[in-house]
Amino acid sequence: MKNALVFALGIALTATVVTSHAQTYQWRDSNGRLVISDRPPPPGIREVRKMDTSPAPAPAAASGAAQESAPRTTAEREMDFRKRQQEARERSEREAKDAAATAQKREACERARQQLAILESGNHRMVVPDGKGGEVFVEGEVKEQEMERARQVIAESCK
Repeated sequence: MKNALVFALGIALTATVVTSHAQTYQWRDSNGRLVISDRPPPPGIREVRKMDTSPAPAPAAASGAAQESAPRTTAEREMDFRKRQQEARERSEREAKDAAATAQKREACERARQQLAILESGNHRMVVPDGKGGEVFVEGEVKEQEMERARQVIAESCK
């Protein structure tokens, strides 16, 4: 167990030392834009400056055009990746909610159509709660109200 812990600690320290010695280069490209990269500049660039890689406050942001032409850092790529993941997750959740809402509307539409068909057929006597713990047969004005309510649900849900 101790050997595995020592080995893991050794790997972690080695990775830290290797990344702390990374070089950063700064130069101006053929269009005069400032380029900062961890890769050496292409051949033919006369004025190259090696930068100190010790942790320091981030420099002021360069103009939008210079940032677009400069190679992107790992942190920027990671941020973009996480942003795309979040957007995809939100889009997926939104699509799932839309699908569920559509399914509910379709189900409500079908129930309302069945209810209306039963009420219009006159072959079945329907019973509804009267609100006092009892039941009442649906006839006359109550039947017309139920039919109108079913038509309204169909109008709203069956679009």
